[in-house]
Amino acid sequence: MASTAITFLSTLARATAGSLSSSVVPSGGGAKVVRLLPAQATSRGRPIRAAVSGAEKAAQPPASPSSSDKSERVVRVHNADEFDAALAAAKDRLVVVEFAASDSESSSEIYPAMVQLSRTCGDVDFLLVMGDESEATRELLRREGITQVPHFGFYKGAEKVHEEEAMAIGRLGPERLAGDVLYYGDSHSAVVQLHSRGDVEALIDEHRGEGGKLVVLDVGLKHCGPCVKVYPTVVKLSRSMAETTVFARMNGDENDSCMEFLRDMKVVEVPTFVFIRDGKIVGRYVGSGKGELVGEILRYNGVRVTY
Repeated sequence: MASTAITFLSTLARATAGSLSSSVVPSGGGAKVVRLLPAQATSRGRPIRAAVSGAEKAAQPPASPSSSDKSERVVRVHNADEFDAALAAAKDRLVVVEFAASDSESSSEIYPAMVQLSRTCGDVDFLLVMGDESEATRELLRREGITQVPHFGFYKGAEKVHEEEAMAIGRLGPERLAGDVLYYGDSHSAVVQLHSRGDVEALIDEHRGEGGKLVVLDVGLKHCGPCVKVYPTVVKLSRSMAETTVFARMNGDENDSCMEFLRDMKVVEVPTFVFIRDGKIVGRYVGSGKGELVGEILRYNGVRVTY
């Protein structure tokens, strides 16, 4: 396994060697990516930034968030004690909280998307806080730093792991909300979740040899809009291409081991997809273009792709 890891890292290092300056450049298909400073800059504390992608929009019929049906699995909480108790009861499950207001048109427009998600995501808990309901809910919003609604908070282990502000929700729409739920809470898909260098090495070693599958390693960051955007496609592909391809994901900023591995791979843009076959890197794709990603995966699986 050790020799496998060395080959993997050294191959990727050669493939990505070179000095990169900070600039916005077009990638395949016209999408833009943010090209960052040289990889060694990340070791001095400069953050790796996300690739730039277009906004996503999806229409939903209006509905009032003030009247949630119990069958919708959206639990309305009325004060900080109920809120904290719900987070504690969820333990390591993802909890999605919509902070709303009865007079907010945007809250009413986005609420149906949350209801639909609550019906389809059984391993995620959903809460609703009406900020203008009482002084207790207003105090809860102040405690959580919410100044505008609708506002979505994503919690795990009673800690906030992500949030979407009112302006972003209005611009990106319900499709982004669904992507967030998958990205931060999906634990039942066929995507292998990698949490350390050892996890990556073991996966590579498992798929060496004649019977090994193509490994598609999705490298991203916790707070990365383009990473969230493309992840639903990754989940779908992991199910439809299970016979030929293994999909895996690592967030480089999850812990020190992941960040060290990301630096060793000299990843300077996210999302980056690394294609590995028989322990060797055969290519990579940088960006969040869904069609381009599918095309690259088919190509490295030996399917002729024409554009």
